[in-house]
Amino acid sequence: MPCIRAFHFSEVFTIANAVHQINEEILDKEVRLIGDQGEQLGIMSVEEALRIATEHELDLVKIAPGSNPPVCKIMDYGKFRFEQAKKEKEAKKNQRVIEIKEIRMSPGIDTNDFNTKLKNAQKFLNDGDRVKVSVRFRGREMAHTEIGAVLLKDFANQCAEIANMDKAPKLEGRNMSMFLSPKPQAPAKKPAKPKQPKAPETTEPAPEAE
Repeated sequence: MPCIRAFHFSEVFTIANAVHQINEEILDKEVRLIGDQGEQLGIMSVEEALRIATEHELDLVKIAPGSNPPVCKIMDYGKFRFEQAKKEKEAKKNQRVIEIKEIRMSPGIDTNDFNTKLKNAQKFLNDGDRVKVSVRFRGREMAHTEIGAVLLKDFANQCAEIANMDKAPKLEGRNMSMFLSPKPQAPAKKPAKPKQPKAPETTEPAPEAE
């Protein structure tokens, strides 16, 4: 049976979940205020900024605490947090799991076993997974590691249509390994529209001379 191992790596694309100071949590003496429409309202005391936010029935939110003075914006903070949560949920939909499958061989592998492992590797690559192919040397086999290099290169050549070699065969201890990654799939071409045959040109007969 082929020796196959799978490793899971998560690539998660998330929106930064910043924690903001709002309203009475803001203890600075002065702030630079931005209105709810993005307009610059100038530098003022935090009390004045809170008063303006209250008049608009909105929140005062510190958006740039490192500025001098800090920058605050008038906004509906509840709505802002709701939209952030929606973005984070949408980002999680783009989460993808990268698997690295490992296939092990011996230098004296027979043709049938080689072809079986090759088919497994091609299946993994077609599924979008990376493949680590390893040759394990035992005892006196270490004196002929070039056999493993030839075996791995032959394996890579037979996957060349669907995979790139990320890492060339490299000997580490008693294992020689290489990595294959699936080639990006080109988008399917739209079928060309059939050309309409041109209508034959008709020529009116010349009038007969009287």
